[in-house]
Amino acid sequence: MSGLEILLISIGLAMDAFAVSICKGLSLKTMSWKKAIIVGLYFGIFQALMPLIGYFLGATFEGVVTKIDHWIAFILLGTIGINMLKEAFGKDEENQNDSVDFKTMSILALATSIDALAVGITFAFLKVNMIVATIMIGIVTFAICVIGVKIGNKFGDKYERKAEVVGGLILIFMGIKILLEHLGII
Repeated sequence: MSGLEILLISIGLAMDAFAVSICKGLSLKTMSWKKAIIVGLYFGIFQALMPLIGYFLGATFEGVVTKIDHWIAFILLGTIGINMLKEAFGKDEENQNDSVDFKTMSILALATSIDALAVGITFAFLKVNMIVATIMIGIVTFAICVIGVKIGNKFGDKYERKAEVVGGLILIFMGIKILLEHLGII
């Protein structure tokens, strides 16, 4: 998997966290860079660690599923992408809590990084360089989330749904690309 593909997956994975970061920014009475950095760190660390955990789970079961790995990647990435699209078009108001305490942020970070666990399983089948992927996912998520807090504080929820749509579409297209490559179509 190329660096560009890992970057695109990183961006796609970060979109859920970006949407929640926008909500955090909405709930701030005044913009706080300290809180924005805390939000970015929580999401970045969780998004980086979950694919690593998924990678080790996938590597453990590699021998069992190597013949169908491209289908697994297609199904996992597609399902995650479709769920992101459903969330973008189906959700109502988010929780408007501006707290960045350990409990609040850990729950949010875990909830938004479950899809990254599934992507990590896919990475194991595709022999992705996990050092590069982990660092890239963490940095991209951190940066996008800090920006999300600022955007949320400044512009409201105008961009939240658009971010989830873009993220969902990226993951769906990456799943299709992986499937088509393994089937020899592209």
